[in-house]
Amino acid sequence: MFRAGRRFDSPQQEAYLALWRTYDRLRAIEDELFAGFDLTAQQYNLLRLLRASHPTAVPTLSLVARLVSKAPDVTRMLDRLEARALITRTRGTEDRRAVLVGITGAGLQMLETIAGPLRQCHERQLGHLSAADVEALIQLLRKARAPHELPDSPWK
Repeated sequence: MFRAGRRFDSPQQEAYLALWRTYDRLRAIEDELFAGFDLTAQQYNLLRLLRASHPTAVPTLSLVARLVSKAPDVTRMLDRLEARALITRTRGTEDRRAVLVGITGAGLQMLETIAGPLRQCHERQLGHLSAADVEALIQLLRKARAPHELPDSPWK
């Protein structure tokens, strides 16, 4: 219920700002973890997506479409991961304009190394919620974003 006298213009604004604040607080915990591995959350997400398609390399545009959130400069992100030998990039044989991205053994090892600390991070972020609360939260978030997802989104 909207609380009169509060600093919000509507219940929807209060909900949105509460969601934004929650994201900020939870992201700070995750950023601390990834900084220890000299990664960003977006770089981790790219590696995770590449692991899912391994050993098949993925076209860059397909990879970008599957990111959790839009990344402003994927090329620079890929440059950094390639410089660390965590990914490879090759030109497509059928379409020379297409760049195929694959994860390396070092990239797979990085994900394996991060797995335990990341589980602990997620426990720190949301472990105080019951399993039922987590499931309810997942369903509410899915319902909130559903009308804004593309028809073929894996997040529907």
